[in-house]
Formats: sequence, C-alpha cells, structure tokens
Amino acid sequence: MLDYAHPEVLVDTQWVAEHLTSPNVRIVEVGYDLSNYNSGHLPGAMGWGWSTDFQHPIRKDLPDKQGMEELLTRSGIEKETTILLYGTRRNGYATFAFWLLKIYGHEDVRVMNGTREKWIAEGRPLTMEIPIVMQSVYITKEPDWSIRALRDRVLDSIDDPKIILVDVRTPEEYHGELWDSWKYEAEASQRGGHIPGAVNIPWDMTLKEDGTFKSVEELQVLYNNNGVTSDKEAISYCIVGGRSNHTWFVLTYLLGYTKARLYDGSWAEWGTLVGVPIEN
Repeated sequence: MLDYAHPEVLVDTQWVAEHLTSPNVRIVEVGYDLSNYNSGHLPGAMGWGWSTDFQHPIRKDLPDKQGMEELLTRSGIEKETTILLYGTRRNGYATFAFWLLKIYGHEDVRVMNGTREKWIAEGRPLTMEIPIVMQSVYITKEPDWSIRALRDRVLDSIDDPKIILVDVRTPEEYHGELWDSWKYEAEASQRGGHIPGAVNIPWDMTLKEDGTFKSVEELQVLYNNNGVTSDKEAISYCIVGGRSNHTWFVLTYLLGYTKARLYDGSWAEWGTLVGVPIEN
C-alpha cells in the first residue's frame, strides 16, 4: 500500500485486529442500514446506516453541521479520534462516510483495505454485542464543499474538455437497459441512460477478488485508458452516491488526483430532472 498517494488512509485487517481495543480508535461498520451490523460486527464497532445517519431530517440532502455533530457525539468520537471505517462487499458506504467526514473536517479517518467478508474469511471474530460508549462533545469545522458537485455544476461540465464525468454503474445501467427502480424503489428515477459524455468505469473494477484495492499501476491504466487523467476535474456518479464515492476515494487518496468531486445526487436526481440531456 506504500505506493498509493496517501497510504496512511488504508489499513489492513491485521492492523484492525491489533487495534480493536485501542482507546483512541473508533471502529465503525457502515452499511445502507444496520441489518448486516445487527447480524454480527467487529468487536467494539459502532454501526452507521447511510439511509438514516447520512440524511438530512427534512430536506433531501446530506446532514447539516448539527446533524454531523450529533452523530459524532453519540458515537463517542473526539477531534483526536482515529475513525476506522469498514463495510460489506459494497464498501462504498464506508468510503461515503469517509467523504462526509472529510467535508466536516475530521483529520484522521481510515478505511479497512478489504471488507467485512474478508475479515470473516480470515476467521476473525464477530460479535452481537453493541458497545457502550461515553458521549463526547464534538464541534465540527465549517463544511468544505469543494469535494462535492451539485447538479448545476454537472450540467455546466457537459462538453467542457477540462472536466470528465465518470459513471461507475454497471454497463446495463449506463446504457439505460436497467436503472435504479429495480434496486432502490425509494430512489427510483424516471428514465434510464447516462449523462452525455460520461465514461463508464464500474466502481468494482478497482478491486481484487478479496475486496482489496488493486495496485497503483493497475488503477492508473484503468483510468488513464478511459481519459480520466489527473489534469482534469473528475466528477463521479452512480445512483445515490453509494458507489461513486468509492471512485472518488480511489482517485483522490490512492492516485492523488486533486480535482475529484462526487455528484451524490447522481442518477436518482438526474433521471428525474426536467430538461436535462440524457444518452443511452
């Protein structure tokens, strides 16, 4: 992992096993909801759900500053805490948490290189016990929105040679043969296809069979061969950001791209907008 641009954000399963009881490390399993967490999780791990903890209570948006402070406070996290994130094969929810924590300025956030399935395959322990933590008092920094792209930014990026859109969904979704209503009824869009000019690089092409990340050389070939180069602003999207943030993480922290953004509105938003262009 030393060849990555920021190797400090990735830790292997052995590191995690050695830090299960470290007082300054808070381990968090992140999923769409808490169903996997409730069936067994790493000892000492908290559980966060994308569908509950990462949503604004009123408007369709990310948590505001108060919402993030409440989440981190009840999780017993302080400014100096190392937050270690992991998830299932769809480790995208873990990297979504990473992205959100970076927006709100937490310094030491790490991701387990390999998923919950890898941990289990290695014969490492799970528990049903919910940890009891002492609440902290956490005041976040003002949010840094530079790593987020909203729909107007995406619309303006079409045909801009300095910006490349990266659709990380399956080829079937990209070509409009299948779209999100088959999987996310609550997030269903009205049309299938992709944003004009977007290249299709499915998110999981960055991973080995065991769920760990491919080498820098393999990742560079994957993106460079599709025109996603470090001199361009890269905006990734999927359905609701649950996969495309994984690509944002790879581009930013493994390859060192400095102009990567996540369009978390993604196809659930774009596919319902009136008057925006679509290709398939």
